[in-house]
Amino acid sequence: MTGNRSGFLVAAVLSVGLLAGCGGGNNTPQSFENFTAEEIYKRGEYELENSRRPEDAVRYFTEVERLYPYSEWAKRALIMQAYSYHRARDYEEARGAAQRFIDTYPGDQDAAYAKYLLALSYYDQIDEVGRDQGLTFQALQALREVIEEYPNTEYARSSILKFDLAFDHLAAKEMEIGRYYLKRGHYSAAINRFRVVVEEFQTTTHTPEALMRLVEAYLALGLNDEAQTAGAILGHNFQSSPFYQDAYAQLRGRGLEPQARGDSWLTRVYRQVIQGKWL
Repeated sequence: MTGNRSGFLVAAVLSVGLLAGCGGGNNTPQSFENFTAEEIYKRGEYELENSRRPEDAVRYFTEVERLYPYSEWAKRALIMQAYSYHRARDYEEARGAAQRFIDTYPGDQDAAYAKYLLALSYYDQIDEVGRDQGLTFQALQALREVIEEYPNTEYARSSILKFDLAFDHLAAKEMEIGRYYLKRGHYSAAINRFRVVVEEFQTTTHTPEALMRLVEAYLALGLNDEAQTAGAILGHNFQSSPFYQDAYAQLRGRGLEPQARGDSWLTRVYRQVIQGKWL
C-alpha cells in the first residue's frame, strides 16, 4: 500500500510539474527542456487517456521526438503521434506520422502497426457509397500491403476483413451508378456498370443483383440471348436468392427460360461458372 501511494505521488508531482511548465501562456518548446523524454512521453499518454481532445497529446509526443531524436522514447512517441492523430480523425497527419515511422524504422516490430494505421487512415474515410472512390482504392492498396508484408500478424487478419468490406464498397458504387442509368432508360450504360460487378467484383454481395439487373436491361433492349444467359448464371450460383426469383419471373413473362445462349461475354462467364473457375 505504501509503495502504491508513493508511486501515485510521484505521478501526481510529475503531472503538476509538466502542467506548470506548460501553463501561464508559456507553451513554447523550451518549457519541456527540463524534463526527461520519459516524463514528457508519459504526460502525452496521460493527455491521450484523459482528454477529450486526442490532438492535445500530440504536442507532447512531438516534443519527445524533437528534444530526444533517435532515442527509444522518440521512436515510441512517433508511433503515438500517428495514433493520436488518427483518434482525432486528422487522417492526413496520421498518414504523415505513420509513414515517417515506416521510413525511419522499417525493421522495427511496430512497423506493422504503423502500416496498419496508414491503411486505416484511408479506410476510415470510406463512410458512404457516394464519396470519391480514390480513397477506397488507396485503402485497398494499403490494406493489401499489410496483408502481404505482415501475413502472420493480427493486423493482417483485421486488414483482410477490411479489404473485403472496401472491395464490396467499390462494387456498391458501380451498382449505384448502374441503377441510376437503368432507371432512366440508359440501358447500355447500365449494362457496362453491372458487367464490371460481374467480372471484377464477383466475390462481393452485389453479384446476384448485378445479374438480375442485366436480365432486366437486356430484355429492355430485346437481347434475349444475353438476358437468358445472365439468368442462367444467376440460377446456377444464387438459386435461393430473391434476385433469381425476380429474374426468373421477368424471363418467364417473355416466354423465356434461364439458359446459356449465343456467344456473348456472359456466355464465356457461364462456361467458367460451370467449370468452377470462379465464384
